[in-house]
Amino acid sequence: MKFIHIADIHWGMTPDSDRPWSRERAHAIRDTFGEIVKQARIRDVDCLFIAGDLFHRQPLLRDLKEVNYLFSTIPGVRVVLIAGNHDRIRPNSALMSFQWCPNVTFLMEQELTSVYFEDINTQVTGFSYHSAELPEAKLDGVTASSEPRIQILLAHGGDAAHLPIDKGALAKAGFSYAALGHIHKPEIAPNRAYAWPGSPEPLDKTETGPHGMIVGEISPITRMVTRLEFVPMCQAQYLSLVVHVTPATTNGELNHRILEEIQKRGPEHIYRFRIRGKRDPDMEFDFEQLLHKYQVTEVLDETEPQYDFSRLFAEHPSDMIGFFIRALEKEDASPVEKKALYYGIDALLRTTDERS
Repeated sequence: MKFIHIADIHWGMTPDSDRPWSRERAHAIRDTFGEIVKQARIRDVDCLFIAGDLFHRQPLLRDLKEVNYLFSTIPGVRVVLIAGNHDRIRPNSALMSFQWCPNVTFLMEQELTSVYFEDINTQVTGFSYHSAELPEAKLDGVTASSEPRIQILLAHGGDAAHLPIDKGALAKAGFSYAALGHIHKPEIAPNRAYAWPGSPEPLDKTETGPHGMIVGEISPITRMVTRLEFVPMCQAQYLSLVVHVTPATTNGELNHRILEEIQKRGPEHIYRFRIRGKRDPDMEFDFEQLLHKYQVTEVLDETEPQYDFSRLFAEHPSDMIGFFIRALEKEDASPVEKKALYYGIDALLRTTDERS
């Protein structure tokens, strides 16, 4: 039995809503989901498992129609999905009366229910959220049925507020595979008993690294996973990079180096830069043009001015500058103390310059 496992699509979300590229990110979520559905047909899989949060919020009827159309393009693929905390089932939800195409099964109950596909001897068990949080460890003690079938568990959770999961117990629960959702970064169990595929597209700057789907295969004889692979699908990644400077680094040189990093990895990605090292005390880095032209969420200047404290103390042994250096310059100074020293000295020197 071949399958694709995804979760946390968040259809309808607009990541980075305050940024110029937000609309492209919203389109990417939908386009990548559409491409995954297409891959289900190309790869000739038997099942597409969606482990919650297909929608970012309560879906409108038009959203359901759009997604249902995509499912209708793969009539030979059994689509099984559950609701997560974001698209949880509500009494007035359009989900309650929506008619899905024949190949779609939505396990909408609050308690574990199952669907059995006789032609591929596969039973899928899962439940949907009906509340924003689920602190109860509902999977504790849950085991696969004794029926000689491929047994799939579909669940959404993995933190204290959303279905806490005992990974060790889950790996021994007897399921052929547990298709999980809620955690936005991919994770595959060492024994391939369970996995989180992560979100197909990264949804904010903390979700670095590749995003995509999980493709797997289960033997109909042993009913165990024989292949499990994470396949990147995202159109863009959030990349966090560090650029080091020296006191000789100029503003133009630094901007050029950052631009080289963007061009090397691709302008379609979204960047966050940390600037570290020692800089000339008179140098002020300006990233305005960089932030305006490229997909850069922020540039954090964590550099420290390269002061010659021995020379400064010799020049200011008895004034405020000398006192500041004596009070704060020490080998085991904490990062906060160092920052206070640099900022303080800089302010005092600027004040001295203005009075001279």
